[in-house]
Amino acid sequence: MQPTTATPVGSPPPRLRGSQVAVPCWFMRGGTSRGPFFRAGDMPSDRTARDAVLLAAMGSPDPRQLDGLGGATPLTSKAGIVGPSSRADTDLEFQFAQLQPDSDIVDTTPNCGNMLAAVVPFAIESGLLVPESDTTTARVLTLTTGLVAEITVRTPEGESGRYVDYAGDTHIDGVRGTAAPITINFLDTAGSVCSALLPTGHTRDRVEVAGIGPIEVTCIDNGQPLVIVDASDLNRTGHESVAALNIDKELRDQVEALRLICGELMGLGDVTAKNYPKMTLVSPPARGGTINTRSFIPHVCHESIGVLAAVTAATACVLDGTVAHEMATVADGSDVTVSVEHPAGEFTVALGLSPTGAPHVTKSALVRTARLIMAGDVLVPLPVWREEGQR
Repeated sequence: MQPTTATPVGSPPPRLRGSQVAVPCWFMRGGTSRGPFFRAGDMPSDRTARDAVLLAAMGSPDPRQLDGLGGATPLTSKAGIVGPSSRADTDLEFQFAQLQPDSDIVDTTPNCGNMLAAVVPFAIESGLLVPESDTTTARVLTLTTGLVAEITVRTPEGESGRYVDYAGDTHIDGVRGTAAPITINFLDTAGSVCSALLPTGHTRDRVEVAGIGPIEVTCIDNGQPLVIVDASDLNRTGHESVAALNIDKELRDQVEALRLICGELMGLGDVTAKNYPKMTLVSPPARGGTINTRSFIPHVCHESIGVLAAVTAATACVLDGTVAHEMATVADGSDVTVSVEHPAGEFTVALGLSPTGAPHVTKSALVRTARLIMAGDVLVPLPVWREEGQR
């Protein structure tokens, strides 16, 4: 793998197509999410200008996102910006952006492990990396939290050089068909947003919620801040369908009230306008896995579960004393495999644990897939580019 000379970052001149600006764009699926990817050098350096371009490209705010690339759900209202890394120990820098169909907020504070799976394929497709062997491994720095992931993709030799191979036999639940495997090794994810793996200092906290009573929770962050709750404590089985949970207003109100309290406990302040912590209801497994989950992101139930949410939930399963541990079926040892059941199937996470001392995860590894769906230009109105200081 060889980095290329990248386009300099910072307010490039607009490429006009009539009354619109053409911005180079690669539309990617990463795991169970999808969205447009951009080279950092093609985007405005000013954050306000960049966000305006992202909103216009996605078609937000509009519940149906008819005037853009968004898919009218949070899972398909995501974007990635990738550039060469300024650090010697990483190859690429990844800025994830979460948009919403009906909001003009561009949130760059969370991570997204699914979109992370598309970063190295995108970098090769867009010329940021040049593969040199049958597999390409790159270290990716997520700018949001400083998380570093080592990602490996297949890059066989073709008639016109090496290319990203998307064909294969790997299936991930939530995505139709099979594809080539993309291996992600997270090098250090504990306390990615919070101050520590267990930000409250406890494996379990007792929280008083008005109208509900005391609820026991585990507040944990191994790549994604999560609040883990026994579904039965909220008078649910945890095996309800996504559709049923999304119309359950009483439950959603309870979950949000609990989230706001736990956000303060986790040192995250007022999380009213934040996409974290995610709320994860857990229950005993039903299909031979380790634990069953229903993950809220944060106000609607996830069709499956996010990559880093799965890693964090799996971590809770192996830590004695957590809400998840008491109902999880997991083997002992320093290297364990955890199968996290979710509405669309299951998610397997391999964890390495420190055998001594305080709880510490030494490795988090998993397999995802990705695919390039479209490459070309996304067109945004010229006033969007110009009104944000791009004259």
